[in-house]
Parts: sequence; C-alpha cells; structure tokens
Amino acid sequence: MFRSIRWRIAIPYVILILLVMVVMGIYLSRLLRQTYLRNLDNQLITEAIVARDSLIDAFGTGSSSVKLDSRAKHLAALIDARVTLIAADGTVLGDSHDDLTSMDNHANRPEILQAAAQGQGSSERYSKTEDQEMFYAAVPVINQNQKVGFIRLALPLLQVQSNIRQVERTILFFTLVASVIAIFLAMLIASQTTRPLRDLTEATTQIASGDLSVHIIPVSKDEVGQLTRAFNTMGERLRYHVDELESERSRLSAVLDEMSDGVLIIDGYGKIQLINKAAEEMFGIGHDKAIGSSLIEAVRQYQLMELWQKYRQTGELQAVLIEIPTKKLYLQTVATSLGKALPESTLLLLQNLTRLRHLETVRQDFITNISHELRTPLASLKALTETLQDTALDDPPAARRFLQQIETEVDALSLMVSELLELSRIESGKVPLKMEATSPTDLINQAVERLQLQAERAGLEIQTTCQTNLPMVLADPSRMEQVLVNLLHNAIKFTPANGVISIGCHLNDDKMLFSVKDTGIGIPADDLPRIFERFYKTDRARSGGGTGLGLAISRHIIEAHGGKIWAESIEGQGSTFYFTIPLAT
Repeated sequence: MFRSIRWRIAIPYVILILLVMVVMGIYLSRLLRQTYLRNLDNQLITEAIVARDSLIDAFGTGSSSVKLDSRAKHLAALIDARVTLIAADGTVLGDSHDDLTSMDNHANRPEILQAAAQGQGSSERYSKTEDQEMFYAAVPVINQNQKVGFIRLALPLLQVQSNIRQVERTILFFTLVASVIAIFLAMLIASQTTRPLRDLTEATTQIASGDLSVHIIPVSKDEVGQLTRAFNTMGERLRYHVDELESERSRLSAVLDEMSDGVLIIDGYGKIQLINKAAEEMFGIGHDKAIGSSLIEAVRQYQLMELWQKYRQTGELQAVLIEIPTKKLYLQTVATSLGKALPESTLLLLQNLTRLRHLETVRQDFITNISHELRTPLASLKALTETLQDTALDDPPAARRFLQQIETEVDALSLMVSELLELSRIESGKVPLKMEATSPTDLINQAVERLQLQAERAGLEIQTTCQTNLPMVLADPSRMEQVLVNLLHNAIKFTPANGVISIGCHLNDDKMLFSVKDTGIGIPADDLPRIFERFYKTDRARSGGGTGLGLAISRHIIEAHGGKIWAESIEGQGSTFYFTIPLAT
C-alpha cells in the first residue's frame, strides 16, 4: 500500500487529522470538566457563604447537635445539596444525609484543611457514605474573629459526568465525521495530485511493452505538467530513434537472411548472440534455441569451438575447413573481430563450399569417365590400325574384319559425341519441346514395343501395369519415349535372365507418376544420389558398357517438362526409377 504515492500522501494527512481531532477532543473534554467543576465550586462556595451567615448564631450559642443537624437538613432542602456542619475540632455537628453517630472526624478532610488555611476549600473524591463521586466545598464559620466551625456543601458528580459524556459523544461524533471528510478529501486530493503520475506510469509501461504511440495531454502548468511535456518529447524522440533502429535492423536482417553464407556472433563467454538462417540450416538448430546457448552446445562441432578458442587466444584472424558428415557439408569458416562496436564478440563466417566441392567432384569424375570412355575405343582403334598396317593388309578377309571392328569403335565414339552434344543442347535449353496432350499408356506401349525383342533375347519378362481411364499428360512424345527407352534399356542391361521388369503409370495428386521396376542387381546406397550425373557409373555399370549419359539426359528432359525423377534401390534386390510430369489442362 505504501508503495503508492497516493497512499503516502493520503495516509499521513488522515493520521494528522485524526490526531488533531483526538487531541482536541481530549483537550475540550478536560476543559469542559474543569469549567463545570469551577462553576460548581463557585456555586457551592457562594451557597455555603450564604448559609454560613444564617448559622453564625447557632454555632455561637453552642446549640445542640440535634438542633444543628435539623438546621443542616433544612438548608439541604433549600439549596438541593448535602449540608454538613462541622465543629472547629472536626467533629460533625450536623449532616443532611447521614447519621451523626456513624460519621468520622472531618478535621483531616481536604476541603476542611484548605478552608481553614485559605478561607474556603473544595475537593473531588469518592464518598463511602454516598457510594459515589462527590464534589465538596467548605467555608469556615467565624464568630467574634474566631473559627467556631465549618459549613460544607456537597453535590454528586453524576450530572457533571453525564454532561461531560454527552459533550464527549458530541466531540466523538464530529471527530468521526471530520475523519470521514478528511479521508475523502485526502483521497480526492491525493488522487488528483497523483493522476498525472499514474498516467505517466501507465504510458511508461505501454512504451516498455513496445507501444511507442503513447501521448499524454498535459492538464496543468506546474512541475507535473512540465514533466508530462518532457515525457511526450522523450517519447517522440524515442519513436524516431526506434523507427530508425527498426529500419536498420530490418535491412540487416534481410541481408543476413538472404546470405547463403552462415553468420554467427559469439560473445566473450562463448554464447551465441546472433545467428542467420543459413547457419541455422547448416547446423539444424532453431533460432530460439540457439540464441543464448553456448557455441559447443548449439552446433556440436569441436572444430568450430577450437577455431573460436584459438582466435580468442591469439586475437588474429583464423580460418579452417570443416566437414559435417551427417549433412555432407563442407564449410570454410573464418573467425574475426567485430571491432570497437563489439570488442568482446567474435564473428564466425561460414562459407558453404559443398556445391563447389560437389562440382569439383563431378568435374574430376567427368574427366575420369570421359578419359576412360575415350581410352578404350582409341586403344582398340590404335591396336587394330597397327595390326592392319603390319600384317592384315596382305590378308583381305582379315583386313575387312579389322575394318568392321574399326567402324564399330568409330560408331561408339560418334554415339558418345552425339550424346554429349545432345546433353549440352538440352542443358542450355536450345532443344525446343513439342508439347502436346498425350496418352501416358501410349508412351509406355511404344517404349515396350521397341525393347520387347531385346528383353526376350535376355530372357526377361516385361509387365505393364497402368490404371484405366488415365487423363492425358502434357509432354513431348518423342522425348518422353526416349526417357522410357533409356530406363527400360538400363533395366534390361542390369537384370539377370529370368528376371521381371515392370513398367507402369498411375495418377498421383495432380501429376502422372511413371515407374520402371526391375529385379536386377540393384544400386549401392553410396552411388544412388549420383547416378543422374554425366558419365557417372557404378563399378557394376562399367562392366556393362555404354556412355553413362542416358540418365543425365533423362533427368534434363524430365525437368524441362516441369517434372521430377528419382530412384530407389536395394543392392541385390533390384531398382525402381520414378518420374512425374504434369497433366494436360
């Protein structure tokens, strides 16, 4: 409660009012009592003096106690007060309310002692005789310059106390009313005083939560109004700077997100402060999980951790090539400083060299494969030519046989060059496709018809499995037939005798799915991702001859149709080639 300025203003104000009212009530109560008692004292002293004048003769003549007691009762009836007549030695000579024989000597009563000393006396005390609080007033009776006795009047304080309680109740009532009014006024004043502060607090909270459009209307020209105007100015400047920072951050974020290179910023404790999308994909980690995590915990690459540690130790630019086998990634990683802006932080730049490494591998494989494919026919041509020059020219039948073999090798070289040229033209987009609505079953039947005889010679069975009432596809019939022939030819080449080749098509969502399945020797898992590359052959493929360009040509044809081609295989159990092409609209 006391954390609120409103209550800190209101509560002391209320306590002050209550304290003042209580003190004032106590003071008025005591003042009223003293006033009542003073008036009562004056009244009784006056009445006692009047009564004394009528009793001087009775004291002087030595009247009997019975007579004085009767006189006391008579006076009491007249002035409506208790009257006690007391001798100079303190003996009670008469009393209007009590039996003389049971009364003690009154010489030591306070009011008697005071009257003897000062000419009049009064006191307030409890009376055992009356069993209540009484007020006493006494004056001496003087006859011929001698004190012959005392006359004492007494009244009960019940009425005085009743009047005082009535006044105290009145004071208490007004104290409560004043307190309620004080509390209400205190709350009102405190609320009005602190309302601008509450508005400022609420506005500050909204700004802290991200709402920078808050504006407060000043309601006064005092210090709070000045504070409000200063707050509005601060808010406007803050909005301007935040907008600039947000724009700058958006540009930086866009640049980082579009970068193909990974970017990591590591603080002095090895915690990740920033990571872009490329780095998230490289290490397979989400942004929320990465930020604030340690480098080794997030990326789990000891080489990267060692690179960062080495940079921290030397302060010099560090670079290392990192391989991530699980994702088959090759990353050129550089650790460098971020300068004075972030002196304790390190920038890790990760350049993805996977594609370059892949292209280098493809280039090496291409050189190796083309060298192999050219070396074999060239070696044969050289051997045949040398043999022909040495001996076969004198033997016409042998010479014709060697020339026929030379022609075969030249045809193989011509086929290789032709396929290379065709692949180059397809890759460059210089071969236009003659697209038309075509029946998928017609494409399959034509390909099967062309290779049926070859399959029968190899002791293989070709089965066709197509759904009925299939929709037309949008394709170049001759090119699609070329793809199916390539796939069937490979299936026949690598399937042992008595095997089965299944070719078919069926509708798959909004595309047509073709498949060629064999029961051949299969493809090793390590080779499967690369079988559509130019000249790429598995070890078992090399023994079967061919240029190794058929699948590469097929892939480019399918992709030119807007489709996709892939293969699934288990070594020793056969392979299945799939491709999809769009339907005709």
